Amino acid sequence: MIVDAFPHGWAAEALKVPPLIAPVRQYTYPQQIAGEEDALGRGALLLMVRPEGGGSFLATCALGFTDPSMPTAVYGCPNPDELCAVAGGYAYVIDTLRPERSTHISLKPVVRVLAVEGLLVFVGFHSMVAWGFAGLAWETPKLSWEGLRLGEVEDGVLHGFGWNLMTDKEVGFTVDLRTGVCLGGAFSGK
Repeated sequence: MIVDAFPHGWAAEALKVPPLIAPVRQYTYPQQIAGEEDALGRGALLLMVRPEGGGSFLATCALGFTDPSMPTAVYGCPNPDELCAVAGGYAYVIDTLRPERSTHISLKPVVRVLAVEGLLVFVGFHSMVAWGFAGLAWETPKLSWEGLRLGEVEDGVLHGFGWNLMTDKEVGFTVDLRTGVCLGGAFSGK
């Protein structure tokens, strides 16, 4: 599934199997990360990517998790030359003009992706990461012991709730989407 969150300068097609005639350029993500040596053993999202300027390539994006509840989709990014592939909860931002340059988003897993206020916001179980036109915009601290429930965005501020282990209750928080500054939250760090 391709989510046209932002205008983009590329086309992508999800493939069920590798092409019979593979393109010259092929990239596998994540790139050499310790502890991820067997990532492709879980499966992969295969994408044929065609930047507007030419130079198609095959992107093989390892699944983070095989659980079908984990998201798998392709998103436009704030930078029209970038593509975000989410594969089983692992998120990869790929520069389609220089596909050897990519970023593996630190949340594992990403359970939801929002396109809001000119950002792609990646939501995990405990915290969030935002990606803007120039790259990583901000990361929140832990806001919940387990699970974030998001509410409305009002005047550039995201409202939500996080679960507090000590009280077994949800606690409200806000995140300023422009700066990443957080108020509230349920994670005390103790």
